[in-house]
Formats: sequence, structure tokens, C-alpha cells
Amino acid sequence: MPRSSSQAGFILASLSIATLVCATSSTAQARRAPPSGDSSTTVVIDAGHGGHDRGGIPSQRIPEKTMTLDVAQRLKDLLSANGYRVVMTRDSDVFVPLATRVAIANSYRDAIFVCIHFNSAKRVGADGIETYFYGRDSLPLASAVHYFVAGGAPTTNRGVRRRGYYVLRKTKTPAVLVECGFLTNPTEGEYVQTASYRQKLAEEIAAGIRGRSSVASRLTSTRVATSETIPYQPYIDQTRVKASSRSKKKSSKSKSSKKKKSSKSIDSEASVTPEKRKG
Repeated sequence: MPRSSSQAGFILASLSIATLVCATSSTAQARRAPPSGDSSTTVVIDAGHGGHDRGGIPSQRIPEKTMTLDVAQRLKDLLSANGYRVVMTRDSDVFVPLATRVAIANSYRDAIFVCIHFNSAKRVGADGIETYFYGRDSLPLASAVHYFVAGGAPTTNRGVRRRGYYVLRKTKTPAVLVECGFLTNPTEGEYVQTASYRQKLAEEIAAGIRGRSSVASRLTSTRVATSETIPYQPYIDQTRVKASSRSKKKSSKSKSSKKKKSSKSIDSEASVTPEKRKG
């Protein structure tokens, strides 16, 4: 009897080890591969600005184009390791026209488009994370990306916003534009200049991309994420911002109109008809 018991114990121990090894292997494979049922395995990453377009405002010390490219390249590495096909609109310090960026995104039918930016403002106290979308089919992606990026950043959550930026209006696939903080804010500017923080931003964006299919239905009252769901994020609809701006311009004096014509755009990257940065 003692011998039989020891043999049985050995067999059970062996089976437990084998089960643990198989489970670990399965978990590792799950982390490398896109989530099951993920029909869009191509991610087009758009690093904002580039080349002669430095980004930001004239007095800005930190070049936006450099920070966006770094985060985009880190995101590319993370997604590639997870089994996604990644396409970059730019992978070096070059200028790519908006129409070309959109054309690249639209050439992949089942892709998603993620545009990476950083904010800037004359008011140095402006801070926080914003995520923009336009098409209704982009809201789940915007909700997931914002949920992770805003949740993982030690700064203000400025929310999700719907706005008609060119790169969002013209893409035919789910598209978002993430403003990863204010480079003109002393604290956020210091964060962004560290490699570890840029890596953190890339990891949070990647988590949002992977989790977009887990966004809860808008028909539910889910407000808090569970292990299976990510809540839809409430958003501010700013699609009428330009229209209200035009009405003000019409009632303004000709002097103000002439002054506006001579001024340069702050955000030529996000919209064909540029708008002043938030803040």
C-alpha cells in the first residue's frame, strides 16, 4: 500500500506540472496574439507632424514631431509583438501631407487608424489627456484607448471629444487621435522627455487597441470596467466648433480679419482648416 500511494502521488504531481506548463504556454501565446474575434489586425499608426512641421506653438521648447514619432515606434514594436500587422504613415523625421496619411489608412479595408499627438497652449497650466474621434464606429476604439491612456497617466482626464479633424473625417476605418499631454506644461513636459514615460504611453495605447472589442454596449448602464468589459466613455461633441467660430468672424471688424490672415496655424496637422490648440 505505501508503495502504491507514493506512485499515485508521483503521477498526480507530474500531471500538475504538465498542466501548469501548458497553461503558462497558452497564456504566453494569448499575449502574443491579437484577441480572438479581432477582425482588424492591421493598425495604421500616424505619428503627428514631421519634417518642416515641428508641431506645437512657436515658443515651444520640446518638438512635438520628435515625441510623437518615438511613441509611435514604441507602439509599433508592442503591437507587432502581439501579432498585429503595423503600418506607419512615417517612420522617420519626414513631412507627410494629410491626404497621404488618410490614403494610407484607407488602403487597408479592415485596418484601424491611430494618430498620435501632444498638445500645447500659451497657458502653461493647461494639462491632461484628450482623445478625439469622428465617426460613430470609432467610438469603441476611442473609449478603449482613452480609458487606458487617461487611466495610466498621472495627469488630468480631459475626456473624449468628437471633432471633425481631417484625418478623422476622411478615413473610412475606425480612427482616433490621441493628445498624450501638454508639452508646454512644465510637469507633463518633463514626463514626456523620459523614455520610460513614452514607453508607458505606448503600452496604454496598445492596451486600448487590444481591448476595443471589449467595450460595453451603449445599451447597458455599465460605468465601471470589469475583467470582461471596458465602459463606453462619455464624450463632448465639438463638431460645431468651426461653425460657431465662423459666425463670430463674420461679425468681427475687418481689422481683426486682416490680423487673422497674417497669423500662422498652430495645428496644421490635425485639420485641413487649422484650429487653435486646446487649452
